[in-house]
Amino acid sequence: MNISAQPTVTFIGFGEAGAAFAQGWLQHDLNLKAFDIKTQSDATRTEMLSSYAQFGVEGCDFLSDAVADCDVIFSFVTADQAHLAAKSVLGQCRPGTLFFDCNSCAPDTKRASAKVIETDGLRYVDVAVMAPVHAGLHETKVHICGPHSAVALKVMKQLHMNVTVQEGEIGHASAIKMVRSIMVKGLEATILECVLSARKAGIDEVVLDSLDQTYPGFNFREKANYMLERVIVHGVRRAEEMREVALTVEQLGLDNHMSKAIVEWQQTVGEMKLDPNVDLEPQNYGPRADIVLDALQTCSSTKN
Repeated sequence: MNISAQPTVTFIGFGEAGAAFAQGWLQHDLNLKAFDIKTQSDATRTEMLSSYAQFGVEGCDFLSDAVADCDVIFSFVTADQAHLAAKSVLGQCRPGTLFFDCNSCAPDTKRASAKVIETDGLRYVDVAVMAPVHAGLHETKVHICGPHSAVALKVMKQLHMNVTVQEGEIGHASAIKMVRSIMVKGLEATILECVLSARKAGIDEVVLDSLDQTYPGFNFREKANYMLERVIVHGVRRAEEMREVALTVEQLGLDNHMSKAIVEWQQTVGEMKLDPNVDLEPQNYGPRADIVLDALQTCSSTKN
């Protein structure tokens, strides 16, 4: 299948990442469609329809309507739903449609999805999103790999994306993302535990000043504030990703104790559904830390 000069793009899943890419593409007048299961719930349908309208996306009530005539599919679902999303398009797309699997999954999960997609005559591309999407929008750095990387690169350039091809089989790009996430999400979990402990002990300013002396330029107050907000808002989704990271480490034949511990912190805070207090000054980490501490104390008292 030839890809047109102005590809029709469909999102499966239209959360933070999908909306950010669509926002960036507003200036390029693309034909964008989306299907998200949240439109099927009365509790979230209005919110989803508003998001579609805001970013010039044609929202579809049925997946079949979203993918039938598209050139490119961007799958942006949660990690635990990624393989199901791949299976859901079977028999509903034109042969040769590009399936960009942008989900944060273990390499073996990506390979299983690729097998499903390729069997149906579609072209699967392993995509690893390598940075927060709100900063770069559609130009957020991504890595891709797999047998269709050449055509994928051409299409992504048409879509004004920032893409790097990684040599190797399906799963290689995702391996980079998964292993990197040990550090990225691990820093969040470590700083969370450090700051909360220091705050409770009444020594947080001394501890953070000391860390800034040891690691000049890191700015621990600002990083603590930012990472607290990320875990509060996205902890559940990060926990899902870290389960895939833990699986990746296990499949490499290594112990995954750290990855599993990161899952626990991300899940615990994310499940609390706290108000992130988004209007704080960059270095004012204290209120967010107190919000989490208060919630943890309440949970502990309830259990006892």
